[in-house]
Amino acid sequence: MFVMKCGGSTLAELPDSFFADLVQLQKDGVKPVIVHGGGPAISENLGKLGIESKFVGGLRYTTEEVLDVVEMVLGGSINKMIVRRITQNGGKAIGLSGADGSLLQAKHVANHKEVGLVGDVTDVNAELIGGVLDLGYIPVIAPVGIDANGAQRYNINADTAAGAVASALGVSRMIVVTDVPGILKMTGNEKKVLETITVQQIEDMISTGEIYGGMIPKVRAAVACISGSVKEAVIVGGSEPGVLGKVLSGERIGTRIVRMA
Repeated sequence: MFVMKCGGSTLAELPDSFFADLVQLQKDGVKPVIVHGGGPAISENLGKLGIESKFVGGLRYTTEEVLDVVEMVLGGSINKMIVRRITQNGGKAIGLSGADGSLLQAKHVANHKEVGLVGDVTDVNAELIGGVLDLGYIPVIAPVGIDANGAQRYNINADTAAGAVASALGVSRMIVVTDVPGILKMTGNEKKVLETITVQQIEDMISTGEIYGGMIPKVRAAVACISGSVKEAVIVGGSEPGVLGKVLSGERIGTRIVRMA
């Protein structure tokens, strides 16, 4: 079993070969679990409705009105797009919202007065995920949570949701699929992918400007997946042929972000 986290926009741009490889792993007896995001699509749909997108510390300020759109986009269009692409490539998948079967129970984040209805995961229904896997389907999970009473919905950061799912399933490594081959570092006159880096080294490289621009949210997202039993996150490019199988076989590919040196 492995847990893969991917942003919605990245998933939309992945080649069919990626999904074909994913399906082949499933047929070979591997049990993938997918947790996805969809920030850009949420912002686009909010814009169409004339609702402002506001972020506080990297978290989307979420009202009930915003939650309606979050749930529609994450649990609807993006989730079903992923399911369709797996199906088109011969696989079997079931799309789930974190609210289904109380899959992702959540409570207000500590700074909820600043960010609104954003949740922290308090419990994962690992039995439900295991049941879907045992039926031969890939669970595709949208990070919308529900409280213990089933009354209040929450917008959950996809990276922290993925980390919580991986920890609940006892997975020690997350695979974070992006549009880059890993974390790049200038060596001489060329950029090379770093094989391994610690969380502290990442912060140091951000401070010195070695990691900059659009790479910062990517690496911080990967770091956010490291929680509980998850000791490392591997950032890989989805366009690399057979990338998931290469990671699972232990091949040195992408960048391993480890909790400690």
